[in-house]
Amino acid sequence: MSKDIDMAVATAAKAFDVESVRADFPVLQRRLQDKRLIYLDSAASAQKPQAVIDAEMDCYRRYYANVHRGLHTLSQECTREFEAARSKAKEFINAPDSREIIFVRGTTEAINLVASSFLAPRLEPGDEILITHLEHHSNIVPWQLLEQRCGAKLRVVPINDQGEIELDSVAELMNERTKLVSVSHVSNTLGTVNPVSDIVTMAKGRGIPVLVDGAQAAPHLPIDVQQLEADFYAFSGHKVYGPTGIGVLYGRYDLLAQMQPYQGGGDMIKRVSFGGTEFAEPPARFEAGTPNIAGAIGLGAAIDYLNSFDRRQVAEHEEALLEYAVERIAQIEGVSLIGKPDKRAGAISFVMAGPHPNDVAMLLDEQGIAVRAGHHCTQPLMESYGVPATVRASVGLYNGYEDIDQLVVGLGKISRMFANIQ
Repeated sequence: MSKDIDMAVATAAKAFDVESVRADFPVLQRRLQDKRLIYLDSAASAQKPQAVIDAEMDCYRRYYANVHRGLHTLSQECTREFEAARSKAKEFINAPDSREIIFVRGTTEAINLVASSFLAPRLEPGDEILITHLEHHSNIVPWQLLEQRCGAKLRVVPINDQGEIELDSVAELMNERTKLVSVSHVSNTLGTVNPVSDIVTMAKGRGIPVLVDGAQAAPHLPIDVQQLEADFYAFSGHKVYGPTGIGVLYGRYDLLAQMQPYQGGGDMIKRVSFGGTEFAEPPARFEAGTPNIAGAIGLGAAIDYLNSFDRRQVAEHEEALLEYAVERIAQIEGVSLIGKPDKRAGAISFVMAGPHPNDVAMLLDEQGIAVRAGHHCTQPLMESYGVPATVRASVGLYNGYEDIDQLVVGLGKISRMFANIQ
């Protein structure tokens, strides 16, 4: 191990008490294969602290009712908690106004909402949508549907061998027909931290709106949408230690006010008659029907939990942890890292000579280590590296250096096993 990494490990370990964090997560007290559970799959979905579990249970036990629609005590209490969660989400990403926070099922629905309600009415045949080669399928397929529906064209920014976007390539692909740039803040497969601030600045200079997929950034990095100046920003609750089925779309209010509803139903209207309907103002306009009430309240609790930490200290801890993982894993015989970005958050991907990634994941599971194997909903990215799948290890604030050490031990056993077979 290099002296720099060794020093980083010692400093980060002293600054961040992982064991006390682990104690907050009931599932991490479980043992698998009579071993301490090592959970390295947070990029797929993070585990939930007791505070989040308690918040949802408290809602159902004490004050659950439908929101916005009742004068009785339970409805009033539940509405207050639901809207308090919206305010917490606003503060979490430093949005200017709670009316700019739309509750959705997750990042996937947020992107589809923008595609349907914002972009589709503005597109003409031949107009272009710009994405990158790093995108999750959720930031590819909605735009392909618009290609079919509106005659638009999807343009893709390439990446270099390191797995990074080069800004010159972004500039070359922006033109007068570009109607939206949609880019991930952090790659869910490689962990690449994209230069989204520079991309937003370039797009703004050309009058092009920008949507940022923040699903993988929100758990790891401080987010400030006012500083970033993106027009839309999306993230999922289950990635930030909150419940499934809840997420956030931030949108500039002036844009939201111009947009037509994504779905029709209750609570998104001012008045309905058989002759026509007058829609509610944002955010209600985009929240048709009974929402995921307890999920939103649980998300608020997850944000409270994250805010109990110094977010920059968490980011530094996780960054040092990934640097340590990269150096240790690269030393294992037969292991090849996929992508080597200079700035990384949350995840690393690799393959092993011999076993398929699925085999690696299953063999690690037998050692109590949970990782993800597959294409990670980034099949075009896999094709660019010439692999069908990778093993992905992704970290959360409950992971420490012992987890990485055990992963390395497990990979070493697998490497030796397949070397003997060959």
